[in-house]
Amino acid sequence: LGMEHQSSVTYGNQYLKGYLGRDLSQTGWGLKFDFIIIHEAGHEWFANNITYKDAADMWVHEGFTCYSESLFLDYHYGTEAANAYVQGIRNNIRNDRPIIGIYNVNYEGSGDMYYKGSNMLHTLRQIVNDDNEWRTILRGLNSEFYHKTVTSAQIEEYIATKMKRDLDPFFDQYLRTVKIPVFEYTIKGKKISYRFTNTVKDFTIPLKVFVDDQPVWLNPSTTWQGKKMKGNLESLRIDPNFYVETKS
Repeated sequence: LGMEHQSSVTYGNQYLKGYLGRDLSQTGWGLKFDFIIIHEAGHEWFANNITYKDAADMWVHEGFTCYSESLFLDYHYGTEAANAYVQGIRNNIRNDRPIIGIYNVNYEGSGDMYYKGSNMLHTLRQIVNDDNEWRTILRGLNSEFYHKTVTSAQIEEYIATKMKRDLDPFFDQYLRTVKIPVFEYTIKGKKISYRFTNTVKDFTIPLKVFVDDQPVWLNPSTTWQGKKMKGNLESLRIDPNFYVETKS
């Protein structure tokens, strides 16, 4: 179907929109572009410029490049289209084994490195909450690691340093386990109690929710917290751009 050979990309998508005429996101947005042209072009940044040292870290190639498909949509059709596409490709995630494979034996991780990797990065974009800063991080990676072979740990450290945040539990959660964080909450009157479950130790990320369609930021961890809030708490919903599950 296609391969990102440096300077000589293999093309076999039959000149169709989407992935051999199929929309991987099932949203309609995947039929707005020829998948192989956009995906393999994205590999010029992540794979042919920044290259993994070990196949276990192949997500550095495929996660970022799968995510670049949404950046293409963002540029040409807007952020809502890009968001819908990333959320749509979650249906392809199997969570059969971790994204990172086994080191030193030429053993790559799960095929989820594409769709789950993309959603992990999309979640980071929400946490950064500043698209200019997020683009600076993506471009900075390609400057810092220009024509270098890298480990996942180097990429993780770079992003965490630029975001000024401890992301070790975050990356462990999404790259090294098959567990998706569950935002668990209860409502009593005007108070909401909440926490994350199904996580690694010390997992925490800021999370955007909506109450009466107004954004509110919470900072859940693995321990229960409480917060009094205005508005109709029964209307609370999680921003779907965060790759987490919800239990109430």
